Amino acid sequence: MKDLERQQGVASEQVVLVGVQLAGQPHEEEPLEELTGLAEAAGADVVGLLTQKREKPDPHSYLGRGKLEQLTHMVSGTEADIVIFDNDLSPAQTRNLEQATGVKVLDRTELILDIFSTRAQTLESRLAVELAQLEYSLPRLKRMWTHLSRMKMGVGMRGPGEKQLETDRRLVEKRISDLRGDLDKIHQRREREVSARNDRMTVSLVGYTNAGKSTLLNALTDSTVMAKDQLFATLDTRTRRWRLPGWGPVLLSDTVGFIKNLPHKLIASFKATLEEARQANLLLHVADASNPAVLDQIHAVYDVLLELGIEQKNTILVLNKADLVEDAHQLHVLEERYPGAVKISAHTGEGLDRLAAAVSETLSENFLDVEVEFDVADGGTLAYLSRNAEVFSRAYSNERTTVHCRIPRALLRPLEREGVIVREHEGETPDAEIRSLPSQLDDSIDDVA
Repeated sequence: MKDLERQQGVASEQVVLVGVQLAGQPHEEEPLEELTGLAEAAGADVVGLLTQKREKPDPHSYLGRGKLEQLTHMVSGTEADIVIFDNDLSPAQTRNLEQATGVKVLDRTELILDIFSTRAQTLESRLAVELAQLEYSLPRLKRMWTHLSRMKMGVGMRGPGEKQLETDRRLVEKRISDLRGDLDKIHQRREREVSARNDRMTVSLVGYTNAGKSTLLNALTDSTVMAKDQLFATLDTRTRRWRLPGWGPVLLSDTVGFIKNLPHKLIASFKATLEEARQANLLLHVADASNPAVLDQIHAVYDVLLELGIEQKNTILVLNKADLVEDAHQLHVLEERYPGAVKISAHTGEGLDRLAAAVSETLSENFLDVEVEFDVADGGTLAYLSRNAEVFSRAYSNERTTVHCRIPRALLRPLEREGVIVREHEGETPDAEIRSLPSQLDDSIDDVA
C-alpha cells in the first residue's frame, strides 16, 4: 500500500495548514490563502486551517499551548498526514510539533523547496534546487534521522529529500561544495552568454508567481511557452524574439516568479537563472491587478529585486489581468499609486499596443543621436556602426568618414579609441519606420534559455 502511495505522489496526502500572525506583521483578510495555493501546487489536499495571533512565537512549538492542543485534535479528526506552517520553524520546534501531533511537520520554506524540486526541468535549475534543499536540511539532519524513518515520503521529501535519510553530515557538506562549484561554473558561463548579447536590446519579465508572465511572453512573441494558472509554473528562463513595433526585434525573457518571504538560499541558488534580469536593458514588472493582495505582491517583488541588487534598473509596472478585476476602485488605486503603470490583459490582448509603445519609448531613452568621425580606411568602425546602430547618413571629406546614427549608450564604449571622434548630432534626425539594429538577432535564435 505504501509503495502504491509513493507511486501516486502526494495527491492522496491530506494536510492541515497553520499560520501564526506576529505583532507588526500586516493584517491579511485571508492569511492562509497563498499557503493553500502552495499546498495544492504540491499536490496535497487541504483538510483544515488554523490561525493564531501572537506577540512572538512560542520557543517550544511556535503555537501557544491551547492552539497546539487544538491542532492535535484537528489532525486526529481530519486524519491529516502533514501539518504545514506558513512560518519558518526551528529544528527543535519542528521536532516538538511532530511529537505532539504524530505526523510530519513542514514549514513554508520546505514546502516551496519541494514545489521547486518537482518543477525544475533543466540541469541548472535542478542543481539550484538541490543546493537550496541541502543547505536548508543540513542543520536538520538529526531530526530527519530520528523522525522521518517512520514517516512515508511525500510533500517535502522529494528530490534530494529522499537521499538525506541515507546521507550523513560529511557527505551532505561534500555534496553542497560540489553543487556550489558546478553552479559557479554555470553562472560564469551564463554571464558570458548574456554579456555576449550586449549588441541586442533585452527585456526581462519579472513579477510575483502566477502574475501571468508566461502568458504575456506568449502573447507578445507568438510562442507556446507553458503557461498555467498555478504557483511556480515556470522555473527555467525562456527567451524569445519580440518584434517590437516601431523598433524592431528585441530579446524578451521570462523568469522564475517571486513570492513573499522567498528563501534567501533559493535566491542565491538561482543566481544564474536570474542573470537575464540582472543584465536586461529593461524590466517589465508584471503584477496581477485582480489579486486583492496585489500591493503586497508588488512590494514583495521589489524586495527580491533589492536583494538581487537590480532595484534601480529601468522598470515598467505592468498591471496584468485587468479583465478579471472585479473592484474598479482597486484598479483606480493602483493607477493612482503607480502613474507610469500600463494596464493590460495578456489573455485578451487588451493594452498590448500601449505596452509596446511604452517599452519602445523607454528603450529609446538609452539611445544617443550622434555623429561618429573616423579615418576613411577604418573599415572596422564602419562595420561596427552598421552592425549595432541605426545609420541615417554617411559623409566623406579629407580622408575622413562621418556617420550620423542612433546607437545604444552602452555600445559607445568600444568606440573610445584613438582616431575616432564621437559628438552629439545637432539638427533634425529623420524619422525611421523601424528603429532596428540590423544584425541584432538572426532568425535562428528562438530560444536562448
